Amino acid sequence: MVLCVHRYPPALGGAETYAQRLAGYLHAEGGCHVRVWTTTARTLEQMWHPLPSLYSPIRERRGEAVIERFPPLRGFPGRRWVLKALSLLPHPLWRSLTVPCNPICPSMWHQAQRYAGPVHAVHALAFPYAFIAACAWRLARCRQVPFFLTPFLHFGDLNDPRDPIRRAYTAWHLRWLLRQADGVFVQTEAERQVVLACGVAPQRVHLQGMGVDIRECTGGNRRETRRRWGIDEQTPVIGHLANLSRAKGTIDLLQAAERLQKRGIPCRLVLAGPAMPDFRRVWSQCSGSDIVYLGPLSPQQKKDFFAAIDLLALPSRTDSFGLVLLEAWANARPNVAYRAGGPGVLIRHEQDGLLARCGDVNDLTEQLARLLCNPSWRTMMGSRGQQRIAHEFQWQDKLDLVWQVMAETAQRKQQRSSRTLISLFPSSFPASAASTQAGAGLCR
Repeated sequence: MVLCVHRYPPALGGAETYAQRLAGYLHAEGGCHVRVWTTTARTLEQMWHPLPSLYSPIRERRGEAVIERFPPLRGFPGRRWVLKALSLLPHPLWRSLTVPCNPICPSMWHQAQRYAGPVHAVHALAFPYAFIAACAWRLARCRQVPFFLTPFLHFGDLNDPRDPIRRAYTAWHLRWLLRQADGVFVQTEAERQVVLACGVAPQRVHLQGMGVDIRECTGGNRRETRRRWGIDEQTPVIGHLANLSRAKGTIDLLQAAERLQKRGIPCRLVLAGPAMPDFRRVWSQCSGSDIVYLGPLSPQQKKDFFAAIDLLALPSRTDSFGLVLLEAWANARPNVAYRAGGPGVLIRHEQDGLLARCGDVNDLTEQLARLLCNPSWRTMMGSRGQQRIAHEFQWQDKLDLVWQVMAETAQRKQQRSSRTLISLFPSSFPASAASTQAGAGLCR
């Protein structure tokens, strides 16, 4: 099994974390030899401006997989405009390789054609990084094995079918990649409908969803953490954990916190996660004493973060699901988000969290104020979210589904290939050849 992803831990991010969890599951429970193809980038910016010292592929062996890291093409003056011009050529594969948002890894593209190791299936994630998915498609096509996609589609405002984020994530070259896949894994029914609208056959679209491991996000020290933050127990805390940026709603939260302060509603905003350039520009001009900026969190710090906050806010426009929402619920904390993407479907308004109109900072402020001023409501909503964890969001169920779909698809593809060979060369195949090949499966 070859798993292709734009970044891999220790890089931080939801898709990155999921890729590692999937690799670990396929290795431990599926018995697969997993090989991960990714970039050398640790941060998003390094996908377009890699470190000068990283010129050649890096291979490392971990418990769950062999990881091969390919260096992205170095930045050059006018990179964005050159690639934009090249991507205008009307061919879906060419555009997949040249759109400016791509981490362009020529060595990965060449490896996809010349790789000679065992491959029974190829799985790519996530959009909009079409270059990585195109490399996965090329490898699967060269080796005639199934090609799977987990696109983690971002589709923006649920009430706006022409939302610019949805249009970007369903551009014609990305729709083409979706249609090439033998199986597409989606996280919500809303994402499923978007994928079907892209022309993917219904039997190839599989509703998966995400899970949470409560051991990884619960058990933090609330009192000691709030003491370090300089926050007393009576002051409610809004937590925000993401790649801090405008797309994730961080800038909107800063504005909402300022408006809450002007309304005399006591609260503190705690921001955690890697800082993106647009956030850094705003933060450099921010002087609010009611805001705590933590940066990226260690595993223990993440546990302490969820223990110390009173609610989680993720007013993101670009989340296909929102794993941090599950982690908040695991700690009995309610969530506030925009009616956008996965969070807009996942949260049940006024049951386990609150939803604001997408992009409406006034409405976001109002929803936050409703929870901040009603401690018993926070407790009730957090408890309801916590109850959902055991029934709806277990990793074992989600990853079992992925394994089952991949194994069955690979088996069907092998059977079709065997029947084709037998029909072409009937005298060369004993009667048991087809069944032997069909049982080969994905693994050792």
